[in-house]
Amino acid sequence: MSHDLGSQAFEGLGRLCVDAAENCIISASDPAGMERIEARFHGSAFDLHRHDTYAIGVTLHGVQTFRYRGATRHSLPGQIIVLHPDELHDGGAGTEDGLRYRMLYLEPSLMLDCLGGASLPFVREGVLTDDTFCATLLSALGPLEEELDELFVADFLARLMQSLARHAGQPAKPMARTAWRSATLARDYLTENFGRPVRSDELEAITGLDRYALSRHFRAAFCTSPHRFLVMRRLQSARRMIAAGEPLAQIAIAAGFSDQSHFIRQFKKAFGMTPGRWSSLIQGAAAAAA
Repeated sequence: MSHDLGSQAFEGLGRLCVDAAENCIISASDPAGMERIEARFHGSAFDLHRHDTYAIGVTLHGVQTFRYRGATRHSLPGQIIVLHPDELHDGGAGTEDGLRYRMLYLEPSLMLDCLGGASLPFVREGVLTDDTFCATLLSALGPLEEELDELFVADFLARLMQSLARHAGQPAKPMARTAWRSATLARDYLTENFGRPVRSDELEAITGLDRYALSRHFRAAFCTSPHRFLVMRRLQSARRMIAAGEPLAQIAIAAGFSDQSHFIRQFKKAFGMTPGRWSSLIQGAAAAAA
């Protein structure tokens, strides 16, 4: 993944600081224990410092240069940076083109909750090339303007820990036999309640599994996460309402999405076109059949 990731997927938020300042940081609204930012810099950005969180991010544009664990590192677009708590590091742009990146800061306590008693993974390299890991990160770092759904966070952290453990050389923890009954209970509950926000503690109460174990077992059973399953049920409902000729703005709320832009993004991600385009095709087919 060597292409410049700053071109399309992130241009909406990026416009907020293009003209305002040469150097800027944009923060997202996030749940306790995690923070997401986008940063743009020319030249040196940070002096040597250290913090008590993990810092895991993706370089979007330019060359990210930093000193870390006794060596100078360089991260290119699409590469991943992993900085551990209490490790000295600095950072800045390695070329005159400037630097753009997104970073996720995670408190270790939040990470320990989904490790099942295993130790925190330590990735020595500092810079990684891993398309799967990058895609996992971008699923959370892409839509900074959106609040992260609780079910999404649980599945995201479970997948993030798997990637970190793999690069730390920790053997994968074998999963016990798939908890089919718990996964099915979760699936049925999500199906019945797709039109409203579903909290992780609700699923924990009905399945008897913690949110991270449930994410693993649900994915093993149904090849998707509880969050994605819920989104697809909402989209199925939306398509039925589109076929019935209901207004798109009303469909977004009725189907359980936070607003119309959220609905449009999720619809296009799932079906490859906007709901407006889908609606016009449905209406065209109905007119031709009349």
